Amino acid sequence: MSTPLVRATGLSRTYGSGAAATVALHGVTCVVPPGARVALTGPSGSGKSTLLHLLAGLDKPTTGSISWPALGTRQVLRPRLVGMVFQGPSLLPLLDVVENVALPLLLADVPLARARERALAALAALDLDGLAGKLPEELSGGQAQRVAVARVLAIGPRLILADEPTGQLDHATGARVVDALLAAAGRSDCALVVATHDAAVADRLPDRWAIADGRLWSGGSLRRGLPCSS
Repeated sequence: MSTPLVRATGLSRTYGSGAAATVALHGVTCVVPPGARVALTGPSGSGKSTLLHLLAGLDKPTTGSISWPALGTRQVLRPRLVGMVFQGPSLLPLLDVVENVALPLLLADVPLARARERALAALAALDLDGLAGKLPEELSGGQAQRVAVARVLAIGPRLILADEPTGQLDHATGARVVDALLAAAGRSDCALVVATHDAAVADRLPDRWAIADGRLWSGGSLRRGLPCSS
């Protein structure tokens, strides 16, 4: 059996304390294997973003444990091993498109010339090379999200996590963003987890996790078993 990319056991996440405390996740257990294609479904506020941030190592659980057996420790996950596509605008406004895509590579100590080369290749793979010199304010919402996908593709991660990547886009543009995510995952042979409340997006991925009120209440797959429970 392949070594999991992520193994989470009994994850809970509480924000605040006392009477003002909000429990975002309740005792979630899940495994992300290599090559996974997962739709994490549920309404807004159900805990999807919280779970993705924990899987990415961007946040720590209040209780429970999480590890990355095939990747290493939390400290080495980013930017090389885990790529995150955020829900809202995530491009730096003072950098042009190619600089935005190259930035994580530079943070990983890739030489400037090589980082730019890889950034341009990632943009070309998504038919965005014509936008390389544009600033984020010159892009449409769909273009900006596809640039964010190119930024992940340039890194070549083992795991891509996308948080409602089509939530603010029209159907046609959203479909192109999902196309880009699937293509990026296929090119780099990495696992992909997409949080969405859009059934059309979820139907593009063979595996389904459902979350409601912070509980991962069902798991399974059309193709493979992906253990998850609350």
